[in-house]
Amino acid sequence: MRAKVRIQEIADLAGVSKFAVSRALSGKSGVSAQTREKILRVAGQLGYFKNNEQQQQQQRLTGELQEFEEVKWDGTIVVMFPNLRYQNREHIYWGPVFEGVSSRLRQRGLDIITITEPSDDNVFKLLNPEAIQGIITIGTVSTQILLKIKQMDIPVVMVDHSDPVFACDTIFTDNFNSMQQMMMKLISKGYRKFQFVGNIKDAQSYFDRWLAFRSTLESCQIELHQDPMLIGPEAQDIFLLFKQYRPVDLPEVFVCAHDVNARFFIEHLGYLGIEVPAQCAVTGFDNTNDTHPILATVNVNKELLGMRAVDQMLWRIQNPRTAHEKKLIYADVILRENYAYLLNGEAEREEANVEIQ
Repeated sequence: MRAKVRIQEIADLAGVSKFAVSRALSGKSGVSAQTREKILRVAGQLGYFKNNEQQQQQQRLTGELQEFEEVKWDGTIVVMFPNLRYQNREHIYWGPVFEGVSSRLRQRGLDIITITEPSDDNVFKLLNPEAIQGIITIGTVSTQILLKIKQMDIPVVMVDHSDPVFACDTIFTDNFNSMQQMMMKLISKGYRKFQFVGNIKDAQSYFDRWLAFRSTLESCQIELHQDPMLIGPEAQDIFLLFKQYRPVDLPEVFVCAHDVNARFFIEHLGYLGIEVPAQCAVTGFDNTNDTHPILATVNVNKELLGMRAVDQMLWRIQNPRTAHEKKLIYADVILRENYAYLLNGEAEREEANVEIQ
């Protein structure tokens, strides 16, 4: 059994007093919002919030696991879009995820309530724990909101997000392996000079893609001279990045965190007089663009992410005391060969020859 995490351990790692830790963990005043966030994150990373949960699971886990396929379901599942601007039903990426969730819930006969931009206060006003079966979150959720949800003691499944403060089931695309496969394809084509583009702290998926990008280059003994501006906070606002970024040593390939980044980046390079794909290549992820010359991307099955989130929710409702699960869904790498031909100076523009594996 995991040793209990002590308040002093959290204080030492966070660089604060035991008093501050105690106030932050109990939700009392006396610490700033920034310090509270830091303390909660450190506590989560140390496993503080998992101790009681794991003990309860070990004490209560009895009998066989229950299947959900034959159950006649009723009730309501809440679907939460924490950021209305970037995560909504009209979004080119998150919209299909939501459609996957809603269609699966309809198949199972469950009702759905959608909440956007929840605040600390209105979560409890809008949600009555006795009236809902569980919550599915889509995209990034703040730690403060998760701690409020935690108090409700109902099943939660998160799509494309995780937080050390809040242990629950999660559904992700297999970002690491997909990016690794794409990088190996590019390297096999002879490319050796790369730059990653995207704020790697903006989402867990972006960080996983960055790790795969970097580790693949290392395993192939390819030296990386990463421009920190392209992966730092400036990259969170792509338009702010464009105002500041001027490539000094043009790489062969800009590997963008996702297709939207890739599309805007191609346009920005054009403003700088750098033609894509004639002078360099740009890749993306998620397969949400068909208008710009993106050399490679990863075709994420967005609807399936939503469907599997519902399946995991129903499993969790039937088996509340089993260990939490992280499900990874494989995705297909797409290499658009015609862009490679143009990059290498082919005279004739051939029709798209798409290689999918």
